[in-house]
Amino acid sequence: MDVLRRTFLQKIEGTSVNFVRYLHDRIRWDSRLVAILGARGVGKSTLILQHIKLHENPEEVLYVSADDIYFSTHRLVDLAYDFYLNGGKALYIDEIHKYQGWSTEIKNIYDSYPDLRVVYTGSSILELEKGGADLSRRKLEYRLYGLSFREYLSISEGIDLPVNTIDDILNHKVTFPYRDFRPVALFKKYLESGYYPYFKEAGYQSRLLAVINQVLDNDIKDFTRMSVSTARALKKLMYIVAQSAPFKPNYSKIAEDLHLNRNLVADLVVYLEKAQLLNILRDGTWGISSLGKVEKVYLNNTNIAYAIAGEVTNVGNARETAFFSMVMPVADIVSSPAADFRVGKYTFEVGGKSKSQRQIKDVPDAYIVKDDIEYGYMNVVPLWTFGFLY
Repeated sequence: MDVLRRTFLQKIEGTSVNFVRYLHDRIRWDSRLVAILGARGVGKSTLILQHIKLHENPEEVLYVSADDIYFSTHRLVDLAYDFYLNGGKALYIDEIHKYQGWSTEIKNIYDSYPDLRVVYTGSSILELEKGGADLSRRKLEYRLYGLSFREYLSISEGIDLPVNTIDDILNHKVTFPYRDFRPVALFKKYLESGYYPYFKEAGYQSRLLAVINQVLDNDIKDFTRMSVSTARALKKLMYIVAQSAPFKPNYSKIAEDLHLNRNLVADLVVYLEKAQLLNILRDGTWGISSLGKVEKVYLNNTNIAYAIAGEVTNVGNARETAFFSMVMPVADIVSSPAADFRVGKYTFEVGGKSKSQRQIKDVPDAYIVKDDIEYGYMNVVPLWTFGFLY
């Protein structure tokens, strides 16, 4: 345990608290069992290290990564026992999905040590959903998404602006320092390389491609036990989505192009969604978006699109992808029979600055969301303002 503690203290020492993600203040850190899930690279490790540095006594907590070589010869449940006996109050476990049989041991720790708080993170949503079912009554679960445009501005330009609600945005209440900055230009940078917190590091797109390949070649491949050729087909499918106009899936045609079984293609799309590489837009059947019919398929965020397809990324697709990814973390979003999206009572049609009102002319509570404009007016709203929802 001494080696683990030394590693933990070194990580704390090197953790900056200059900027803390939106999710931090929404988490009930005093709960007995907290799960923080999210795609690879969105900043889960940094978030919990920042919380420890700001709000915990390092003498009473321990941070470990589940892929540490220590666990090749030691069990997590035994570590928890030793830590608890020595006065430990909170155990933070990063990348829990890399520890085989993690859910059973977390359950045993929870049941055996009622005074010990446990916080764990994980990236492989597929494995976490499979293993986390037994913990559903015990844990509080949170999802960490990539940087919002608001967060990107804070990190990249030092522009600190408040979170807005959808109603704030529709009523044109988003504030911005127009005198010093141009929001459209900054938004374009964000769409290309601003979603993941490591955007300032050299070789951003190469690193992002490496993360994507890791998810495809390891997370999904290991979970589904698919062949290498099927893993290659997943990459081709993502490229097709990136360079298409808003993608309406024809599973039979895709199966033919990829030389796969049609039913397998439908399953692969769902796996890609759970791995947070794709977003699936469903209709509002039964009022529950997750049960509705698949209407369109988007990449999870525009950074992935530009990393995969570069200059051939479809502009219309990128606009809709941006709107979907910015709204999804805070509201249920489904397809609209009249326009692109419906969020609660509101209907949204997304397009460029020349987009007309024709499509939503007779639709109540309908809005045109335009790219490439700075200011909104009446029912016309700039696309970039939806980046202030979290």
